[in-house]
Amino acid sequence: MSLPDHPKTAARPAGLSVRFHWIRRFREGWAIFRENLIGRIGLMLLGLFGLMALCSFIPPLIDPMYHPMTGVDPAISHSTGPSLKHWLGTDFIGRDIFSQLLAGARIAFMVGLSSALISILLGTTIGMIAGYAGRIADTLLMRLADMIMVMPTLLVVLILASLFGQLSIWTIVLLIALFRWPGVSRVIRAQTLTLKQRPFIEAARVAGASHTRIIFRHIMPNVLPLSLLYMTFRVTSAIIIEAALAFLGFGDPGTVSWGMMLQWVWKTGHMFQAPYWLLPPGICISLLTLSFFMLGRSMDEVLDPRLRKEDTNR
Repeated sequence: MSLPDHPKTAARPAGLSVRFHWIRRFREGWAIFRENLIGRIGLMLLGLFGLMALCSFIPPLIDPMYHPMTGVDPAISHSTGPSLKHWLGTDFIGRDIFSQLLAGARIAFMVGLSSALISILLGTTIGMIAGYAGRIADTLLMRLADMIMVMPTLLVVLILASLFGQLSIWTIVLLIALFRWPGVSRVIRAQTLTLKQRPFIEAARVAGASHTRIIFRHIMPNVLPLSLLYMTFRVTSAIIIEAALAFLGFGDPGTVSWGMMLQWVWKTGHMFQAPYWLLPPGICISLLTLSFFMLGRSMDEVLDPRLRKEDTNR
């Protein structure tokens, strides 16, 4: 026989119960995450690059000479090595490389997080609708996802850039997002097909809840953790795609990104003559994508108890 609810618990509003439930789940997940060495390293790297992105606003305020795009040292007209005045040296026209590196961190976060967020929102919404709405909607949406999934994102964006010229940074973000949602939608669809057979969904139907309320009130909270997991991996692919576009000359010429820095060092013939210019953006791209991958890998262990058991057995 179950004990009766405590009066305070019974009188607690439903919204507060849901809030306390999510707080408890977050604390449990955070406790597991803190024990994961890979996750801690990824989070520290991510914090370092986040600090770089925040600090990118400081150099132009100190001196206009340190503006990553328009700032030029009047005493320098060519690429020079590191010095006290320019910690990573200057590029081919005397712009500060360290300021460009900081600005590139801001662009990388903006492109990665924005495109990943849009693609996850699209993929999660379409996946939930396909899994819940029925066979006709499921077939139409999943065939659309299959058609987009087989298209190579980088190649399609390159073709569009060659047709319409250099793309703005927000156009690149939107294109990456539109081509990266199908994989997420298929995973969320599978989860939704399982969830809609659960008793609490049947209870919501009997209580008279609308389909929209069931999808966004009852199903979405249960698939959001999986969506956030996939978001970390979408960030890495978005950063790499933007860097590749910029390196190939199809990026936004009005922004300073790490890919654009690599394009400048290659186009001006300093690829092997200026390692102080070549290595920093390449290392930053590798470490930032690695940090998101490590974060996603540790989140996978938080969400999947079987992975934690395998690590314990080892």
